[in-house]
Amino acid sequence: MALETVGEATTAAALVPSKLVTGQTVIEPLDDSMDDCCADDGGRADATLDSGCTGNPSRIPAGNTEASYTQTAGSNELDLEKGDFPVEHVVLSIQGMTCTGCEKKLYRSLDMMPEISNIKTSLLLAQAEFDLGKSSATVDTLITIKAIEKATGFTCTKMTHSGHELDLIVDGNASEYAVEDLPSGVSDIAVLDHHTIRVTYQPKLVGARDLMSDPFFQSPKLAPVADRPLIASGRAHVRLMLFKTIVSTALTIPVLIMAWAPLPEHEVIYGAVSLVLATLVQLYIAGPWYISAFKALFFSRLMEMDLLVVLSTTTAYVYSIIAYAFLVLKKPLSTGSFFETSTLLVTLIMAGRLVSGFARQRAVESISIESLQPSTAVLTDPKTHEEQEVDTRLLQYQDTFKALPESSIATDGTVIAGTSEVDESMITGEATLVAKQPGSPVVAGSINHSGTLTIRLTRLPDENTIKAIGKMVDEAKSSKTKIQEIADRVATYFIPIIVIVTVLVFFIWVSVGKVIRGYNSTTTCINAMTYAISALIVSCPCAIGLAVPMVLVVAGGVAAKHGLIFKTAETIEIARNLSHVIFDKTGTLTQGSLTVEAEIYPTGQGDMLAPMLLGLTNNSKHPVSTAVASHLKASEVQPEKVEKVVSVAGSGIEATWKGRVIRAGNPHWLGIEDSPIVQETLLFGVSMFCVSVNGDLVAVFGLKDVLRPDALRVINELKKRSIEISIVSGDNKESVESVARVLDVPESHVRFRCNPAAKQLYVKEMLARPKSVVMFCGDGTNDAVALAQASIGMHIDGGTDIAQSAADAVLVRPALSGIIILMDLSKAYFRRVIFNFTWSFIYNTFAVLLAAGAFPNARIRPEFAGLGEIVSALPVVAIGMQLKWAKFYKG
Repeated sequence: MALETVGEATTAAALVPSKLVTGQTVIEPLDDSMDDCCADDGGRADATLDSGCTGNPSRIPAGNTEASYTQTAGSNELDLEKGDFPVEHVVLSIQGMTCTGCEKKLYRSLDMMPEISNIKTSLLLAQAEFDLGKSSATVDTLITIKAIEKATGFTCTKMTHSGHELDLIVDGNASEYAVEDLPSGVSDIAVLDHHTIRVTYQPKLVGARDLMSDPFFQSPKLAPVADRPLIASGRAHVRLMLFKTIVSTALTIPVLIMAWAPLPEHEVIYGAVSLVLATLVQLYIAGPWYISAFKALFFSRLMEMDLLVVLSTTTAYVYSIIAYAFLVLKKPLSTGSFFETSTLLVTLIMAGRLVSGFARQRAVESISIESLQPSTAVLTDPKTHEEQEVDTRLLQYQDTFKALPESSIATDGTVIAGTSEVDESMITGEATLVAKQPGSPVVAGSINHSGTLTIRLTRLPDENTIKAIGKMVDEAKSSKTKIQEIADRVATYFIPIIVIVTVLVFFIWVSVGKVIRGYNSTTTCINAMTYAISALIVSCPCAIGLAVPMVLVVAGGVAAKHGLIFKTAETIEIARNLSHVIFDKTGTLTQGSLTVEAEIYPTGQGDMLAPMLLGLTNNSKHPVSTAVASHLKASEVQPEKVEKVVSVAGSGIEATWKGRVIRAGNPHWLGIEDSPIVQETLLFGVSMFCVSVNGDLVAVFGLKDVLRPDALRVINELKKRSIEISIVSGDNKESVESVARVLDVPESHVRFRCNPAAKQLYVKEMLARPKSVVMFCGDGTNDAVALAQASIGMHIDGGTDIAQSAADAVLVRPALSGIIILMDLSKAYFRRVIFNFTWSFIYNTFAVLLAAGAFPNARIRPEFAGLGEIVSALPVVAIGMQLKWAKFYKG
């Protein structure tokens, strides 16, 4: 089947099958149109520039030319003979990453595998994601994961899944349920332990409660709620580090007592016990570091933090063994052994990694928006009105549930009975209570206040607004800014530089010992070695590596609590430099709630035409069509059937009615912009919707919208910050200019009758200026290309379908003040990143000099150098967490 449209075109990149409504074919760009008459909300189109917008005629020509686009069925199918292979997107939870060197090793290991592409890694999230191209039968996901584990030494757990999951406790052996013949709607059963299974099912085929009652599972019970894979993996890693720290401490304390306490002299016995304990520490606690350092050096060609630890602890440990051997042979060295150095060093490093890992884990958990998801729901039977409290995991499509006063709403839905006020601030950031009545949408996690609401479920908890926001926040956390890339490069060169510095420190102190102090060779080398070990281990690249992601992960949570979601890290990095904001009009500067202000029938046949007009507009979701349809329904008009309805993006609707051609949309598309009736109606500053039958004008509607309450306030605030303002709209001149006058936007910065490609062209022109950072703020299908073209695409949304947005940032709360909040948050983010880099530089410079003995009568002993990780990393974590209490613009 081919889909075709005539009219304006866009440069949208993607072409997907259009949504079809009854008797109507829709071809449109990427987003919901809120200002071009009269595009329907629906599919997407791929096209080229064919017309411009008006406002500066000398720059952009007006007019439309015809273009058609065809998509053949099955075009998305794979053709293996042509070299098209399936690609699986894999997300892995990584256990064992403790520093930026670990992350770099992981990235390089993935990058060296030819079947892997589009790699993203995150130290803070302990996560990696990539596309796995299955170019041959030998490429298997599990085999690839094993290869990653072998190359890195990390434990990798696959997090991706298809469908919804339900953990069940079953009678008998859980492995008996892992069979090939699965119940209908079940795609997979995984065994978690002896009595617990994880069922992956398709909720549109079978509901969760239906699964529970299926005889196949023999009366199962719901397993306790499992933590998110990201949270669970992080907690498991912290628990493992805690256990190892405790073991290391228990083994180290006796060594310290025997080395430092005033005990009777039994040096050989104490040395033997210390040797055994130090060996246990070296093998069990430090052993994995040897493997990690070896794999990084030989597989990834990378020097990481573990290499520094291994070099320093091994040097102290091996020397102590040699010194103890000489002691047993009754030829003791002048310095003796110092097993306490290697053991205490390992213990303090473990303690530092434990504290740093715990702080990172707390930071990640503290901004987890998915904690807002309620755990129970009150189901109600529409027929018997019986109520039952169930776990939200057991909700299924077609359910009706109640929201009692002062309780959380279980999941997204539509109110079918009752009225109340709902606090949506935890989702949208809007503190004002929102009135709800039958037909109103509600979102999961919001708090119902005064009345009881009966709600029909529209989204299951695994796909609702909370989940969608959480996914976008996680996506932003795993992306990297340019400044992060610079930090990663610095961290890559950091360790080789420290190794070189360590060698220099050793030889300098050898020279000092021999030439200046006159020590013998043994004493000189041991003394130089202690300074070298201190310099080697006290340096820490972790603070450099955490400087950006620590602030980024907190900023994502803070933004979400203010009703703002940024989907890429680059957005928060560049928003502070914003120089120009371009606004769409309808649905962005205005509320998008159009009302009919004028209704004119030039032929005087309104009674005959109204049913046809209702039939034409009734199935369209465009706000102009919706407003006209609502107006006609209020007059108790019954729709009349029209045929061959085609929505032309940015122009209007075409159809046939009783053999006659109907065209409805903006007057310029119909070629009647000079009609006296049209000109007279335009004087009221309204949006126009005109209808022609066989080329004759038969109906004119004038529609008006109201500005958003904070539009003027936000525009004035942007002007105070020396930011240019433009309005680019698909609406008529009079309507756009009336809004521009109210907002005091100069005519030179106003464009009207713009199609998607013309909006994109205007954004390109603004971006051509030196050092310009341009934001396009829109909400509709016709804004999609401009949103993608701008430095920052800001999509205004009412709190639903936010995952559909192609923009860089989403205003979940429909308030323009989010633009100011993004700028302020960006500045706060940048200040903290700069502080972290400054602290990292000061710490490493001062600590290395102190450890190397550059300051008279002051130094860091080798056994205490392991505290460096705590001292360097904790301020970085703390300054990132402080962002949670920062104050932002409230309007």
